[in-house]
Amino acid sequence: SPKKTFIPAPPNNACACNDCPHMKLNTLEKVYLCLKYEVPELTMDEDLRKKALLPIQRMLEISRQQGL
Repeated sequence: SPKKTFIPAPPNNACACNDCPHMKLNTLEKVYLCLKYEVPELTMDEDLRKKALLPIQRMLEISRQQGL
């Protein structure tokens, strides 16, 4: 959209987190193919999975509380 507004993260440009060369390798086509064929498969230790799930659940709860 020509009316879109980009909000830098972090806003003070203290790091280049919003200019990641690895993220630039992703394309809509690659995302589509990953969703369509469910590859590559990511596997991890169950304990690590549970630890990684906790902050995601917290973020979703904050979003829910904010009505997002």
